[in-house]
Amino acid sequence: MKRARNAPSSSGNGLAIGRSPLGDSSLTSSLADSLGLPDLGVVRPKDVRDFPVILFSDEQGLCLQVTGKGAPGPVRVDFVAGKMGYRREHGGGVGQLVAKAVGMQKTKAALHVLDATAGLGQDGFVLASLGCTVTLFERNPIIHALLADGLARAALNVDCAPIVERMTLMSGSSIDWLSEAGPDAVDVVYLDPMFPHRDKSALVKKEMQVFRQIVGDDEDSAQLLAAALDCARYRVVVKRPRKAPSIEGAEPATVVEGKSSRYDIYPIKALPAS
Repeated sequence: MKRARNAPSSSGNGLAIGRSPLGDSSLTSSLADSLGLPDLGVVRPKDVRDFPVILFSDEQGLCLQVTGKGAPGPVRVDFVAGKMGYRREHGGGVGQLVAKAVGMQKTKAALHVLDATAGLGQDGFVLASLGCTVTLFERNPIIHALLADGLARAALNVDCAPIVERMTLMSGSSIDWLSEAGPDAVDVVYLDPMFPHRDKSALVKKEMQVFRQIVGDDEDSAQLLAAALDCARYRVVVKRPRKAPSIEGAEPATVVEGKSSRYDIYPIKALPAS
């Protein structure tokens, strides 16, 4: 879930900024100015009628919240507790599919991974927790703000701080960076682009529902893959829904497949043993 997108407009995306009484007013004011979004001040999301989604600050940090009565809970980046906290402690180490796809079972070297479509940063955090140095790009400014907030909060946690130290969040387009970086700039480039969703009957996780409202699809995936192949030293890894077609362009050499997702692997040269 991830990209190089332009800043959203409040009219085009139906998005505003708000906070709870315990939210960070300086943060919401700064984000309203930088993102060009209306600042609603202190609000209750269930009472908001003019905007279907708000970027909301409360005592737990920054989140995206669907408005109105009966809306699902917030979407926020939380590396400390919940699903990511459990995965950090019980995730299965280098046996996890994303680690296998990156090649961590084949090398003892500390790999530098460029997560070119970082989204909520979950895969990047897993790789950093396993010892990789991870550079993250998230070009959508709303999602970038969520990720920056989650990383800042995780840096205050004694267990997560060493992991966050291995993660660097960048702004702007990863395509631009890859195009300028040249060959062998990073060991592995990891891509998880949004793709056109056509199955209207499928149940979609709330994170994906909100993401689609905010970021849309990645129409430049083929360009991103080509740029990644020119830049990676050892391999490019692309995460896809299990039954989705591969990205247009080069064909993957091998696939690591899970229950709902798969990882298309484009090897460039063998990983070092150590």
